[in-house]
Amino acid sequence: MYIRQYHNIRPYIAVTKIPRFDPTQLPYWDIYEREGTAATIPVGGTMAGEFYPGCSGGQRKLLLFELIYQRTMAPDSKDKQLLIVLDEPFAGVTDDFVPWIIGRLMSLREHHNVVLVTNDHVQTLMDLADNTITVSAIDRKKVSINSLPTLVDRETVILALSVGADYKNPSSQHDLAFFLAVEINGSLLMIAGFTTVFFLLFFATFWGSERENAAYILIAGDIIAFFAVNPYLLSLVDWRNTLNEECEALLHSSKNMSRFLKTLVCVSLIFIIALVEYGMVNACISGLESFNYMLAMFFDTGSTTLPFVCFGLYTTLPHQLVETLALIPFLFLIFFSTTFSPGAGLPGIKELRYLFSRFYFWCIVPGVQDDMEGCPSSSQLNMLLLCLTGLLSAIAFVAFFGVRSVSRSAKRAKDEQNMEIVRNAADFHALQASFFKKSKEKTIMTAEGCSPSPKSALVSNQTVHSEEKLPPATTDIEC
Repeated sequence: MYIRQYHNIRPYIAVTKIPRFDPTQLPYWDIYEREGTAATIPVGGTMAGEFYPGCSGGQRKLLLFELIYQRTMAPDSKDKQLLIVLDEPFAGVTDDFVPWIIGRLMSLREHHNVVLVTNDHVQTLMDLADNTITVSAIDRKKVSINSLPTLVDRETVILALSVGADYKNPSSQHDLAFFLAVEINGSLLMIAGFTTVFFLLFFATFWGSERENAAYILIAGDIIAFFAVNPYLLSLVDWRNTLNEECEALLHSSKNMSRFLKTLVCVSLIFIIALVEYGMVNACISGLESFNYMLAMFFDTGSTTLPFVCFGLYTTLPHQLVETLALIPFLFLIFFSTTFSPGAGLPGIKELRYLFSRFYFWCIVPGVQDDMEGCPSSSQLNMLLLCLTGLLSAIAFVAFFGVRSVSRSAKRAKDEQNMEIVRNAADFHALQASFFKKSKEKTIMTAEGCSPSPKSALVSNQTVHSEEKLPPATTDIEC
């Protein structure tokens, strides 16, 4: 378990909606109960550029601390000796609440191993600790343990701390209910409002159009459909990053399930907007009633929006890079759509038109299909290719990351071999013994600069007596 110095939670989550969590144990919760707002008070904070009023920064830190306490002291976790890493647990917290935190730490140390990464209240925590690890800001590769003169390799120390197996935190029905309660929210209403307003303008503009103008009407409908769902898709990166941090804090155990459910929400939005587009187009013009046109609109919009879902939810890429990569199919569609016309485009480049669902869409549009060259010979084959090319970017994404996962598996296997060599060394066992000999393997440690181990059940990073802080490291909590 790993709590960062500035840990994020989706700010619109109501505190009382957090599964298997009792907020009445928080030292400030009685204030909200007296005000009558306890049932609706959100976590608060900023996400995707939007501020949500709710708990203050210090209150969120206490909330996370209490969440850790309740999760790890529950009957199903209390019997497991976990490694819990807390990064600056006193940041943003007034001195009034420090005794409460210290009390919780004393209870946690009775059952689990706790690593505190802190610069605050150092002497108090050193008096409490069984071991102290100090990382210098000058040489971060070596650390001192319990003020011993001999320095030890930092990675070896991390490995020595992370004994045992990875912590398993399987999903449950509570996580499904939590997702539905939290994610079916006002952002969907904003999309509904945008879609309604601009398709009403679409209707007012194109009502009574001639069938020969179908291509222009369809392009306008597709543009509205793209921009209706686009703001929601652009928020996926922040949503994904926050979800990962929630999982590290065991706020829920549904990272993979939540990403899958979020994908279903995105695909459902694309489908519903395409359905609205289909209805409005047929209200403005006749001759496009076949359900094939509905499918064509869905896959045409999906070809330019699904990349946002793939890169936004299933990578660790930053927001700007996700937006750049996800817009490539849309930009390519603009460039290569000129080759849809007979005689347009350079040889070799011209054939790229077969990679776009829009090409097969035009092959069934009245007034356009007769001017297209290279359309499939049958309508069934045309629709099959339209659907496949609509999913082409998603298929390519899955194939690429499938190959990458195989490569990473090989690298992890090699890393595991290297760690096994370290584990078998005599000095490694001596180091572990020095850590866990006290308190019958129940340890509290203060550390500044301890980076998380990729194989530990609960991890963090920082430094005691250091002028700089180390960059955050990733964790491998299964949830």
